[in-house]
Amino acid sequence: MSRLKEAQKSSKGAAAYSRYINRPLGRPMAATAYALRMTPTQVTIVSAVFTLTGVALIALLPPTVWSSILIAVLLVLGYALDSADGQLARLTGTGSLAGEWLDHFFDSIKLATIHLAVLVCWFRFFDLPDGWLLVPLVFAASANVFFFGIIAADFLRRVHRLEHPHGPAEAPREAWRSGGLYSLAVIPTDYGFLCLVFALLWWQPVFVGIYTALAVINVLMLLLAALRWYRSIRGLAADV
Repeated sequence: MSRLKEAQKSSKGAAAYSRYINRPLGRPMAATAYALRMTPTQVTIVSAVFTLTGVALIALLPPTVWSSILIAVLLVLGYALDSADGQLARLTGTGSLAGEWLDHFFDSIKLATIHLAVLVCWFRFFDLPDGWLLVPLVFAASANVFFFGIIAADFLRRVHRLEHPHGPAEAPREAWRSGGLYSLAVIPTDYGFLCLVFALLWWQPVFVGIYTALAVINVLMLLLAALRWYRSIRGLAADV
């Protein structure tokens, strides 16, 4: 556990749940996996099993208090294990491009399915006008575009560093994005916070209200992030 504490990646820019709850929760899981001689890839697969089981239950089970809690627990554990695989890789020095790809692959699956599962749940079990079904569709589109934007920006920065190893250094991350207030402000975009919200799936008006608010906020945050990513990538090209 002491070695894992020193093997954490930077918390700069991380939302509060991921920063203060998910990574500490994933630490004992990574330590357990290390003691069991599991590989990071095996932990990734276990994480996917927990997450995708929770996603499936959203669409399959009528929302009750107990089914909602079960779904939230499965999603929370899946997300914590998603952190544990990276911590285990850093602890053992066994990180690889294949492992990184597999991690992103399962991330894209959960983002492509969790909001569609909400769509099925609302259609099957909720008494809502048809227009409300657009909310999970918009949320699904926003989440997937956001994920692509992050991955594509990171990929292009890596390519730029390889092509111009002696070029100007990238601008440091803004100091305000490292603080606790920023991590609290971006909680609505945190997948971990969304996992907790599913504990309220049984309470239709409250869940619909919170979920819709999160969808709207995420769309607005996507627009702001897209502008920032574009300026960042354009700035790299300008430095060449």
